[in-house]
Amino acid sequence: MWCSRMALRRLQKIAVTPLNITGGLTSNIEREMSTLPRVYVTRQIPPEGLKILRKSGQVQFELWDSDDIPVPRKELLQKVKGVDGLLCTLTEKIDAELLDAAGPNLKVLSTMSVGFDHLSLDELKKRGIRIGYTPEVLTDAVAELTVALLLATSRRLIEATHEAKTGGWGTWRTLWLCGYELANSTVGILGLGRIGVAIAERLAPFKVRKFIYTDVAPRPELASAINAEYVSFDELAKQSDFLAVCCALTPETKEICNKNLFSKMKKTSIFINTSRGGVVNQEDLYEALSTGQIAGAGLDVTVPEPLPTNHPLFTLKNCVILPHIASASYITRDAMSSLAANNLLLGLRGQPMIKELKL
Repeated sequence: MWCSRMALRRLQKIAVTPLNITGGLTSNIEREMSTLPRVYVTRQIPPEGLKILRKSGQVQFELWDSDDIPVPRKELLQKVKGVDGLLCTLTEKIDAELLDAAGPNLKVLSTMSVGFDHLSLDELKKRGIRIGYTPEVLTDAVAELTVALLLATSRRLIEATHEAKTGGWGTWRTLWLCGYELANSTVGILGLGRIGVAIAERLAPFKVRKFIYTDVAPRPELASAINAEYVSFDELAKQSDFLAVCCALTPETKEICNKNLFSKMKKTSIFINTSRGGVVNQEDLYEALSTGQIAGAGLDVTVPEPLPTNHPLFTLKNCVILPHIASASYITRDAMSSLAANNLLLGLRGQPMIKELKL
């Protein structure tokens, strides 16, 4: 497992060897450049990734030069025509329409994300397009944010800050803004992977009594690292004082967190999701929170994103919603962009990517 800080240093060194353009004449250089693979970058990615692309001398690339606004779909369909490689983020839907627009030259897709639910995998496989992605380098940042969100939700920090700012802070009261603590609790993990393990490692010093998890099958090697017990989906709901969702979004996990799950959870339990919004039925979650079926929820991901400001979940004091910032640390985002750039360059050279999604 890579620490994001160490991963960034390593990826800066891995950066594909720059192309040596010889000849010395401007016309020769221009001729060399015109034969290089064409790449479109769909977002102004963090500087380390762009630096790798520029210094490699192995591609000619164009990018949508904004980090605030995603490239409009119409613009994207125009820009991908005839490209050999595409570097995208999770905000771009890579489907049959886009792949048809790109044409047969497209051989490599590199996404600056660990999730790939924005990619039409069947269409990519059918066309023989290789896929690079960026797992592991964001594990530390996501685990840290998950713990922060869990504590903010369970100890009602957002509510408390609001009360302090708006005059609600009066005399000391015995049960005012009381929450739930981790000591002697049971923490459940839905989908035990690298991030789930990292979350448990950070929570263990809080004197958690027991870690439990469920997945498509037991994962004894990972579970042994945190002394976690494999349980059924129903038992995960029934036993967990804190339930952290860490699974990928797949057809099988779509809205898996619904009234069936919430109805089995304790009234004192805290639900946390930093995976993908699509794994939660938000109407059922609202019902569970508003009726006191569960104590609170912390969400870093929603459907849609951004979540409309008039969404019912925003009306609830016991629901903390963040704008999908789990991997948002400078080190991690630079590491993600560096890995995405290296994956792209290696793929275009026909070499093994550092992290390739095998279809």
